[in-house]
Amino acid sequence: MKPGIKKRLIFYPVLYVLVGVFLYFRQRQMIYFPTEPELHGYAEEHIENAGESIRVIVLNPDKEKAIIYFGGNAEEVVNNAYIFQKIFADYSVYLFTYRGYSGSSGKPTEAGIFSDALALYDLIKSRHTAISVMGRSLGSGVAAYMASEREIDKVVLITPFDSILAVAQNRIKIYPLSFMLLDHYNSLSRVKNIKAPTLVLMAENDRVIPRKNSLRFVQAFPEEQIRTLTMKGAGHNTISDDPGYYLQLKKFFSPEGDSTGL
Repeated sequence: MKPGIKKRLIFYPVLYVLVGVFLYFRQRQMIYFPTEPELHGYAEEHIENAGESIRVIVLNPDKEKAIIYFGGNAEEVVNNAYIFQKIFADYSVYLFTYRGYSGSSGKPTEAGIFSDALALYDLIKSRHTAISVMGRSLGSGVAAYMASEREIDKVVLITPFDSILAVAQNRIKIYPLSFMLLDHYNSLSRVKNIKAPTLVLMAENDRVIPRKNSLRFVQAFPEEQIRTLTMKGAGHNTISDDPGYYLQLKKFFSPEGDSTGL
C-alpha cells in the first residue's frame, strides 16, 4: 500500500471522529443563543422551578384570557411587548424567557425549558378562564409540547418544524444524529395530543427551517383543526416584518373571530 493512501485511511476516520466529538459537545451552543436582559417598563414575575428562577414579562395583567409566548432561539422576547400589548389588548400576555436567557437562571435544555413552561401554565391557570399558546421557531416546539400536555384554547405556531433532529439530520447527513442529539424537540410526535384550533404561519423564503420539515408537521394535523398561511417573500427572521403577520395574529385571537380559527 502506498504511504499516501495509508495516511489518508488513517486521517479521514480520525477526522470524522474528532468532528463528531466536537459536534456532540458543542451541540447546545449551536441550538441556543442566549440573549442579554434589556431595560423595559413592563411588569415582570419570576417563576421558581427546579432550582431555577425564570423571568416572565407580563402585558395587560388581569385579563380574563391569556396568551403565553415562546420566542426563537436568539430572540429577546421583550421586543414583542409594544405590539403584542396593543393587538392582544383583551388578553394578558406572558412573554416567557428561557433558562439562561435575559435574566433567567440556569442553562437551556429541552427538558428544563419544557418543565419551566408547564410550571408557568400551572401557576397562571387559576387566573384565567382560558390560556392560548404561541411559539416562533424554537418556541414552536415548546408551544406544541405545552399544547399536547395541558388544556389550551388556541395555538399559533410560527415557522415550525417537525423536529430539530430531522432538520439537523438533513444538514449533517454523515453522522447518526438520532444517537448524538440531546434535544430533539419532536413536535411531530405531539400532534395527536394537540386538540386546540391551530394557526401556522410560514415564511416563503425560510432558509433555516426547510419547507418540507414544516409541511410534514402541518400535514399531520386534521384538516379541520388547522389553518396554514405563507407570508410571501418573507424569510425565517423577517416574517414579522410582513404587515399581514400581525393582522393574522390579531384576527385569530379577536373575540369576533371564528372560534376554530379557520
